[in-house]
Amino acid sequence: MNYAHLTLHTDKYQINMMYAHWINGTHNKKRLFEVFFRNLPFGNGFAVFAGLERIVHYINELHFTDEDIAYLAEQEEGYDPRFLEELKAFRFTGNLRAVKEGTLIFPNEPLIQVEARVFEAQLLETAMLNFLNYQTLIATKAARIRQVAPHDELLEFGSRRAQEADAAIWGARAAYLAGFDATSNIRAGMMFGIPTKGTNAHAWVQDFASEAEAFERFAKALPNHIVLVVDTYDTLNSGIPNAIRLGQKLQQEGKMLKGIRLDSGDLAYLSIRARKMLDDAGLHHVKIMASSDLDENVILNLKAQGARIDSWGVGTRLITAKDDPSLGGVYKLVAKEENGVYEPTIKISGNPEKITTPGRKKLYRIINKQNGKAEADYIAMHEEDVKNQSKLKLFDPVHTYLYKFVTQFEAVDLLEPIYENGKQVYQLPTLAEIREYHKAQLSLFWEEYLRKLNPAKYPVDLSQLVWDTKMDLIHKYQKLDREP
Repeated sequence: MNYAHLTLHTDKYQINMMYAHWINGTHNKKRLFEVFFRNLPFGNGFAVFAGLERIVHYINELHFTDEDIAYLAEQEEGYDPRFLEELKAFRFTGNLRAVKEGTLIFPNEPLIQVEARVFEAQLLETAMLNFLNYQTLIATKAARIRQVAPHDELLEFGSRRAQEADAAIWGARAAYLAGFDATSNIRAGMMFGIPTKGTNAHAWVQDFASEAEAFERFAKALPNHIVLVVDTYDTLNSGIPNAIRLGQKLQQEGKMLKGIRLDSGDLAYLSIRARKMLDDAGLHHVKIMASSDLDENVILNLKAQGARIDSWGVGTRLITAKDDPSLGGVYKLVAKEENGVYEPTIKISGNPEKITTPGRKKLYRIINKQNGKAEADYIAMHEEDVKNQSKLKLFDPVHTYLYKFVTQFEAVDLLEPIYENGKQVYQLPTLAEIREYHKAQLSLFWEEYLRKLNPAKYPVDLSQLVWDTKMDLIHKYQKLDREP
């Protein structure tokens, strides 16, 4: 079995629906699906879009192998052999639009649009949501950590606690694009060009007769990268004094102790004491790194306590998104082609937040030309000419009496063509380019939308036509349901 082959990385009901469409002769009907999420994770004011690169790789390799077909032939549903033959010729031939990785995103706006034969569009759902939900979640968590430590070094240390190997490497990538500086995962470094960093474990120190000997042996082996873990036995009375003696010796030899790492205990107190001990010994250049179940909440509290920490190794709570481990992105049908024309579709629910927004739409970021800041995101029908309007009404889609008009604005189309007629037309940017784009995205927003605690709610508004279409469909189906 080829574990890198992901065509069957899907839910059984996707194959069953594909089969049912094929049986009914509707499998070639064009459909438009959208990916979005309903709630921001972590109580944050924004999320960071990630996962597109893996989605592109997945679609480019999407085909059913003989092994896949043989497995499906064994299923209890008893698929018609002619259906399995149809699968052998399967390729993605549709259109796909998406926001760029690193974009700041918000609830209930289309992040990916898939326009394709329903036979194709249905298959994409599970894998696409799997990639997007996880990577967006980790990128958002990483962005929160960067917000509370804007000038410090941030290192992703989560591999051993991640939910399997894929989560470790793609989580490292998501963290890096959202502002982390390096990862401890060598494979992620090789695959994505992320800088790699690491120190040494307590086992190294334990393996020698004394802590001082362990430090000296490590420095001899890696003279250009000496960062010592100092809490194996006694941080203040053994670890730091031994590191200082080695650091002073190295200085005399024209070499340098780069840093020490604190991995347990009262990190605020220990870092303050360590900084004073290092400075008193003339080792002002030695950086202090901390690890041990860190995240944005712990880091913020440590900073409030005056911690003297220059570098943060963040592992478990980042790579697992421990405090909110699911984004909840969904994949919903919003329009279907009938006689060459797309008709809007809607899902109505007893939960108002689960009612979808119908139709072929575009997503714009409305930028105030006078201050360069984002006013709102604006969802309009595909045929609406938003860019050339001189005046735009922005109203709350729930409390419609809340509105304002904007005049001096630029409407930036956030959805980029990725595939056209099955051909990839989007050149994937480098990870360095995504990082710079993400930084530029942050500069578009006022601080009240970015802050960690009690962020303001950023507006995601509907055009009048989108709102009217949604209301008309709700009323239509409510009326049908109530008729005797």
